[in-house]
Amino acid sequence: MSFILKSEDDYEDLLGLWSDLEAGLAMVLSHPNGVQEFAARIQQYDRWMQNLIQHDTDVALYLLFQLAAHSPVGYSASHALVCGVLCHLLAREVQLPTTERDSLVHATLTMNIAMTGLQDQLANQRSRPTPEQDLAVRSHEGRGADLLRALGITNALWLDTVQQHHQEISLPADLMRVPPPQRLAHMLNVVDRYAAMISPRQSRAGRSATESAKNIVTGKDTPNSQVGQLLVRMVGLYPPGTFVQLDDATVGVVMRRRQDQRPDLAIVLNDKGQLMRPPSLHSSFNGKPAITAALPASRVQEHLNHYLILQLGAHAV
Repeated sequence: MSFILKSEDDYEDLLGLWSDLEAGLAMVLSHPNGVQEFAARIQQYDRWMQNLIQHDTDVALYLLFQLAAHSPVGYSASHALVCGVLCHLLAREVQLPTTERDSLVHATLTMNIAMTGLQDQLANQRSRPTPEQDLAVRSHEGRGADLLRALGITNALWLDTVQQHHQEISLPADLMRVPPPQRLAHMLNVVDRYAAMISPRQSRAGRSATESAKNIVTGKDTPNSQVGQLLVRMVGLYPPGTFVQLDDATVGVVMRRRQDQRPDLAIVLNDKGQLMRPPSLHSSFNGKPAITAALPASRVQEHLNHYLILQLGAHAV
């Protein structure tokens, strides 16, 4: 179902719902011991996330990729939410049973619960992690599972997925032939690394989504590329919200995916690097100008009117 943005107020309302979801998740992850009925709260945020996605998946991805690529503030909750959306979409793509899908998404939202504050700190830290920080990072999976048990989580698949989400698991060709704990842990592992690559840190800029996708599919540290291939097929080499260089020296931002990896764009910078007022609609399916490369978000510093861009995207449906 397409979510038509009839006014700038509609855009602000939609952005506000995503921001409120992220803020609520951040509060729960930062202060888990102060949350009554922790499991029910995570389930509530999961339903909230699904409701926002079902309005329009492309708009949801646009807002999420912009959010992930532009600011490291509140990184831990933002990262968890991006990964939660991607895991939800992957689960739908491979038709996971509902119980597995729920365990995967709930594990994704809580995978770093034992290092929420540290993860935010590291995102804003220019220096390398200290030995103490490094130890906390390397032990967070087990500590996270223990904390979730203490918070009343009894779902073994949720706990196992958190416990194993950084383990490299060698998989056969068919993902669905793998036992559920290994299957979900591997899916989360791939999504986690993909989302981390596109997100900026103070110590480095985020990579372009295309560069991250190619690394996930073909990187030497990827023991099996099936999940990476599914992820790229699902969100595209050029996901909504990512910037692209065109062969006429203009720059566009992707609004909507197309199956042939030639998405609909809003051209936002002219061939002199100046802001287009207003942005112009372009379908790369129609040919020139053609996409030559994806760009990291750090390459586009101008303040964009995302309402106008998404409104163009609604007309491209």
